[in-house]
Amino acid sequence: MNDTSTPSLGPAPFRFQPTTEVVEGPAFSRAFQAITLLTVVGSGYWLLTLWQQGKFGGSTGMDGLRAAGWFILGWCLLAWTAWHVMHSRARIDAQGLHQTWIWDKHMAFDELAYAKLIRVRGLEWFMAPRFYVRTLMGKFAVFYVTDKVVMAECERLSKELQAFRQM
Repeated sequence: MNDTSTPSLGPAPFRFQPTTEVVEGPAFSRAFQAITLLTVVGSGYWLLTLWQQGKFGGSTGMDGLRAAGWFILGWCLLAWTAWHVMHSRARIDAQGLHQTWIWDKHMAFDELAYAKLIRVRGLEWFMAPRFYVRTLMGKFAVFYVTDKVVMAECERLSKELQAFRQM
């Protein structure tokens, strides 16, 4: 038998409504993306130059490439991460917070216990602000937000959540 008159345990779920249906923007700034791209291209060029000079096993052929294998794999990991930096997006909608990333992140509003926008004012163009959120169960996530509209929504969400949890 299911008794619906029993009050639920724990605090009431938090509800948040974004100012528009979906608020979305890039997770990382153009400056950070440019630096990331320059790092990948520069390190790739340096790796190629070292191989051409025979710095990996004294050979510029396949033996040199095999000797450089771990360095090449490291560069591939760097390039893969850079691809995600270029394409990552942060979104706030009726379901919660989302970010596309190496592994996509999602946090529902009704689970939130704490939220705080962490940033260095004046350096948002370079260093993406982080929106730190924690659930009632202690699970946490960090969302990168660069878009001014998304940042404003994160600040509003943080204030509303704080007021809601103090009731």
